[in-house]
Amino acid sequence: MTIRTDEQLDQRPTTAVGDVLRALSGVPVGSRVERLRDARPVAREDAQATYDYLFHPVDDGEVALVERLAVATFVAGVHGHEAASAHYGQALADAGAGPELVAAVGAETVAGRTEGPYGTYREEGLAHESVPGPEHRVAPQHRAILGERLAAALEHAHLLVLHPRDSRPERLERLVAAGWSATGIVTLSQLVAFLAFQLRAATGLAVLHATLNGDRA
Repeated sequence: MTIRTDEQLDQRPTTAVGDVLRALSGVPVGSRVERLRDARPVAREDAQATYDYLFHPVDDGEVALVERLAVATFVAGVHGHEAASAHYGQALADAGAGPELVAAVGAETVAGRTEGPYGTYREEGLAHESVPGPEHRVAPQHRAILGERLAAALEHAHLLVLHPRDSRPERLERLVAAGWSATGIVTLSQLVAFLAFQLRAATGLAVLHATLNGDRA
């Protein structure tokens, strides 16, 4: 999970409300799992605050909201999390993304789904554990719609999700060539890291809820 400082979390908009993690997990209000979450209010608040900071920013800074939501939609889809994919996809459309861009992100999401993780170990003793796998490249027709900057972001997000061992400093060159600044790259990396936490947490809560037979006391 992305760790934000108290000062950064205080910069989120005061109008950002709700509990997105609960919504993505499908856990009902008042269920046993929700009561367990109530015992850790700081964890609940921090998860929501980080979401608000990344997706309801006071200032988009160097990563526009549409770019953030496009990457989130792609990452959620690559992870195979249907609820999150729908959530971020709707948010992307609501943020003003045109239907062609939304469709292009959706098509790339489908194309980017695969097993994993993949990657190559540099350490001699671990080389035998390397697992080769495809790296995602945005299709030319979609690159024309997304633009080089967003296309590079989707490719890098796929690398972080499915090729974590290959996420080395030299792999940032494509982002820089596409117009990403150092600050923008940091924000992009934080976003993908947070989504990895959020989606796993949502899945875990859903499994726990099912195991406990829903909201039976």
